[in-house]
Amino acid sequence: MTSRRDFLAGASAITGAVAAAAVSKVAMAALPEPVTQSKPETMPPLVPNTGRPYNPVVTLNGWTLPWRMNNGVKEFHLVAEPVVREMAPGFKAHLWGYNGQSPGPTIEVVEGDRVRIFVTNKLPEHTSIHWHGQRLPNGMDGVGGLTQKHIPTGKTFVYEFVARRPGTFMYHPHADEMVQMAMGMMGFWVTHPKGKHPLIDEVNRDFVFLLSNYDVDPGAYTPKIMTMLDFNLFTFNSRIFPGIDSMNVRHGDKVRIRIGNLTMTNHPMHLHGHEFLVTGTDGGPTPKSTRWYEVTTDVAVGQMRQIEFLADEEGDWAFHCHKSHHTMNAMGHDVPTMIGVDHRGVAKQITSLVPDYMVMGERGMADMAEMEMPLPDNTAPMMSGVGPFGALEMGGMFTTVKVRRDQKPGDYRNPDWYQHPAGTVAYEFTGTLPAAPRANVSGTGSAPARVAPKSKEVEVQIRKPGSGHSTH
Repeated sequence: MTSRRDFLAGASAITGAVAAAAVSKVAMAALPEPVTQSKPETMPPLVPNTGRPYNPVVTLNGWTLPWRMNNGVKEFHLVAEPVVREMAPGFKAHLWGYNGQSPGPTIEVVEGDRVRIFVTNKLPEHTSIHWHGQRLPNGMDGVGGLTQKHIPTGKTFVYEFVARRPGTFMYHPHADEMVQMAMGMMGFWVTHPKGKHPLIDEVNRDFVFLLSNYDVDPGAYTPKIMTMLDFNLFTFNSRIFPGIDSMNVRHGDKVRIRIGNLTMTNHPMHLHGHEFLVTGTDGGPTPKSTRWYEVTTDVAVGQMRQIEFLADEEGDWAFHCHKSHHTMNAMGHDVPTMIGVDHRGVAKQITSLVPDYMVMGERGMADMAEMEMPLPDNTAPMMSGVGPFGALEMGGMFTTVKVRRDQKPGDYRNPDWYQHPAGTVAYEFTGTLPAAPRANVSGTGSAPARVAPKSKEVEVQIRKPGSGHSTH
C-alpha cells in the first residue's frame, strides 16, 4: 500500500470543487495521490493523526482510506477500476472495485467534517457514486442522469459536502447499477460522533463489512451480471469462508459490528454464545427504548445494521448468515437430491467409463467436505476449512468471533483455536441406547377429510455408512 506519509505529503490548495464537473488540468495537479491496497488480509485500524480524533473501525478483510487535510477540508481520492479479488486462498475473481480492491476502502470521518472526494474513473464505461444514507446537497447525491452527469471513462469528478450526522453508511454506483454492483463496486462509510453522544456508546472493538453476492461459474473468473436470484457465492467483503478473517477480541470487550447489505436478498445474521442489541441503522442510532436483546437480526437489501454486545464468554463463536445455503460455496441450483437412493450399480457402470466419477449426495452433503474431488481451476470448494475437531463444513457467509482473556487491548491478531477447559466439550456416549419409541396412533385434524386418501405402507430404507446392505 502506498505509505500514509507519501499520501499526506503536501499538495497545493484546491480552491473549489463542484460535483459532476470534470476537474481542470490545473486542479489535477493538486489531486491527492491515490492510495491502493491489493492484500486481502484485515488491515490494522487507521488511527487519525490529522483532523478530529475518533476511535477507528476495523474493516474485515479490508482497510481504511487515508486522507489529507487541505485548508480544513478532509480530502480523499477514490479510483474506480477493474480489480482482482482473492475470495479465498486459491480462488480469485475478476471484479470492479476501488483503489485495488472490492469492496473499496472504508471512509472514516467525523460528524461536522467537510469532506471532498475525488473520484477517478478507470472503468471501461461511465460511472458515478451515491453516498448511501447521507444528508447532503442534491447535486452531490451521485445519481447519474438525475443529479449529475455520468463520470466518463478517464475523467475525475469531485464531490464535496459536510458529514452532517454520525452513523453507519456505504457508497456504491448509481450508474449501470445492475452491472457495476454485480461486479463488486461498493464500499463502507463511517461517520463518528464529534463528542459524547447520548445514543452512541464507546466500544473497545468496532468491525465493519458489507454483504455481497456473486455468480461465478466453476473454473470462471468473472461474475455473471444477469443473475437475479440464483447466486452461488455469498460473501463478507467479497471473501468466502474459509477466506474470511476471524474477529479477535479481548474477554470483557464491548464489541460493535456494522453490517451493510448490497446483495439481492435478506440475511438473518446470527451470533453464537452472546446476545446483542441493534443500536443503529443507516437512519442513525436507534432510540434506546426500541432496543431489545437478540441473537439473530435480519438485514434486508440496501440496509445497514449496527449490533453491540459484551464479549463475556470465552471461545470461538460462530457468526454467520442463518440461511443455510448462504454458508456454502459454488452452490449448484439444479442438482437433484440423492439422499437414500441406492445407485451403487449405476456408479460402478459409470466408473468403468469415467474413472474419476464420484457419487455425491447419497447420504447428504457432508461427504463433500472430506472428499478430495478434482475441481476446475479457480473453483472454490463447496465446503472447506478445518477446525480443531475436523472439517467445519461451512463456506460463504461464515466466520468466528474469538474471545480471549489474554488478548491485549488493541491487539487484533488471530489467537489460534480456543483451548477448552477439561469437561467442557461435548463427548460420545458409550452406554446402552434405549429402543427407539414408535407412535402407533394416527393423527387427527380439526375436521374429518371429505375423501380419505388411499395409501399403502411405506418402508423407509436407510443405507448406513460402511455397510453393504440396507436396514428397515
